[in-house]
Amino acid sequence: MTPHAPSYYAATANPFPSQSTLAGDERADVVVIGGGFTGLSAALHAAEAGFTVVLLEGKRIGWGASGRNGGQLIPGMRWGATDLVDTFGEAQAARLIALSLEATGMVKGRIARHALACDLRAGHFQAAARPGHMDAMRREAELLHRLLGYDSLRMIEKADLGDQVASPLYHGGMFDAAGGHFHPLNYALGLARAAVAAGVRIFEDSPVMDLHQAAPVVARTANGAVTARYGVLACDAFIGEIEPNLGRWTMPVANYNIATAPLGEATARALIPSGAAVSDSKFVLNYYRLSADNRLIFGGGEKYSPRPPADVAGFVRPHLERVFPQLAGVHIDHAWGGLVGVTLNRLPHFGRIGDTFYAHGYSGHGALLTTLAGSLIAEAMQGTAERFDLFAKLPGRPFPGGPLLRHPLYVAGMLWYALRDRL
Repeated sequence: MTPHAPSYYAATANPFPSQSTLAGDERADVVVIGGGFTGLSAALHAAEAGFTVVLLEGKRIGWGASGRNGGQLIPGMRWGATDLVDTFGEAQAARLIALSLEATGMVKGRIARHALACDLRAGHFQAAARPGHMDAMRREAELLHRLLGYDSLRMIEKADLGDQVASPLYHGGMFDAAGGHFHPLNYALGLARAAVAAGVRIFEDSPVMDLHQAAPVVARTANGAVTARYGVLACDAFIGEIEPNLGRWTMPVANYNIATAPLGEATARALIPSGAAVSDSKFVLNYYRLSADNRLIFGGGEKYSPRPPADVAGFVRPHLERVFPQLAGVHIDHAWGGLVGVTLNRLPHFGRIGDTFYAHGYSGHGALLTTLAGSLIAEAMQGTAERFDLFAKLPGRPFPGGPLLRHPLYVAGMLWYALRDRL
């Protein structure tokens, strides 16, 4: 059985029995391809709606970004309310925002309903990397309150910054009590456990080699096939390996994280007194949080090739020590990376090909939206597609130029935004 990639999460994962490899032919109402948050949520919601479901995972449950991400639960999408209103108008923006915010309660509800042991903690703080970013945050908070009565946000002025994070880099920020953080791999494994209990048949180490996307949907692996009424493509950064045309819509971007040695409760709380997840307002952002055993889990830096650096810990360390100079020389116990699917405009890409639904391109904002996506796909399979279509109709276009040109164009754009962060 393919092991999980080494990480703090893999080292502290809850027990979950290995699932068998697909061998032979299976039939179901729904075949889900991908055992991350999107696929697990779609499978679980579909099973609860009365569908028979088979889920095929090419490696292990939570093997990809779902089991390796920063664990930050940031309500909403990559676009803020002001951007959505400017683009779509207030009425449409309000519908999109309300639906995206529904994901927060959905994830917390699943954790409570299934008693998922995934170290859920409350609060997200967006730190202002520049003084001018505070004005944008105020506009965001005011607009969300006016449009939706959203009252979970409060501004933190620079004088009170020490109540949130002990870093010299920031000028205040915005705290969202509805946000939070968790152990992402244990959330994925918990969803898988709940899905199996609901009747989902899960097969691991069963990569799909070929997919016929119109009814009957047929997903073929090296050793078998699943025939179904509906299909779900839930592979995010790896979706192009099964459907190359969908692969054109995202760029797989490498993110890298470290986990320090345990700091002790006093030191850990001195770094982030609120206990919240923290991310800053730069385009190429730093993001970090405290683990349940008082480590700092930190993601930072920019890497525009899927090939990992020779020393991941050494790559991330300068960014960690710039945010927290008091941690200079701290021992790093775990260092790892993974791929995130990023769209050209940073909005998620939902849709349908024949009788196969897909959702991907969360652009680093997927810890919450993925569970919502699975629910919306299950709704659409039951004949109620209005909410799914709200996301499916978001504007977007694929990266130009095919795989050979897509990467250098993306790198050029990211370098420009990285330069703006430094100016």
